[in-house]
Amino acid sequence: MSAASEFHDTFGRYDSSAQGSPLGDHARAVPSAAARAKQPPLRLTRRGKFVFFGVPLILLAALILSLSGFVNAPAKAAESASELSLTPTVSVTVQPGESLWTIAGTVAPERDPRDVIADIVQLNNLDAARVLPGQELFIPSE
Repeated sequence: MSAASEFHDTFGRYDSSAQGSPLGDHARAVPSAAARAKQPPLRLTRRGKFVFFGVPLILLAALILSLSGFVNAPAKAAESASELSLTPTVSVTVQPGESLWTIAGTVAPERDPRDVIADIVQLNNLDAARVLPGQELFIPSE
C-alpha cells in the first residue's frame, strides 16, 4: 500500500489526508466487500440465548401468576360485623349407624342430599364427609 491510498483511522473514520502521513504504509486500508462478506454472522452462546429469551419469559410468567393471584383471590366477607348474615342452624348429635347422607335426608328431604352434605361439611369445617357417633353437628335449617 502506498501512503496515497485511502484508509480509516483507528476509530473507523475516513481520513483523506493520507498523503504525507507519518503512518505511511502502516495505515489500515478500507476492507473490500469480499472481505466483509467472509466475516461469520454473530451467534448467541447458550448463556446469551438464556438471557435474551429465558429471562423475559420467566419474568412474564411471574407477572401472569401474580396477576392471576389477584384475580382469583377470595372476596372479603363484609366490611363490618353488622353486614354479616347468619345462617340459621340446628344442632344435631350423630347417633350410631348414622352417616351424613342419612342426616341430610332426614333434615332436608326436599333438597339434593349432596348439596346438604356439602353445606354441613362447610359449616362444621370437616376434613371429610365422615362423622363419629356422639359428634355434634350444626345443620343448616333452610
